[in-house]
Amino acid sequence: MLPTYRPHNRKRAKKLGFRARMSTPGGRKVLKSRRLKGRHTLIHKQA
Repeated sequence: MLPTYRPHNRKRAKKLGFRARMSTPGGRKVLKSRRLKGRHTLIHKQA
């Protein structure tokens, strides 16, 4: 049986990266709310 989660950084960035967030109205709203909350990092960056 194969594992259900197989991480790929490129795929992750395409879905959850800064550019992906900025490309949709909802994503921009997410970034806006995180800025207003005072988050140090706006998006989660894979190490």
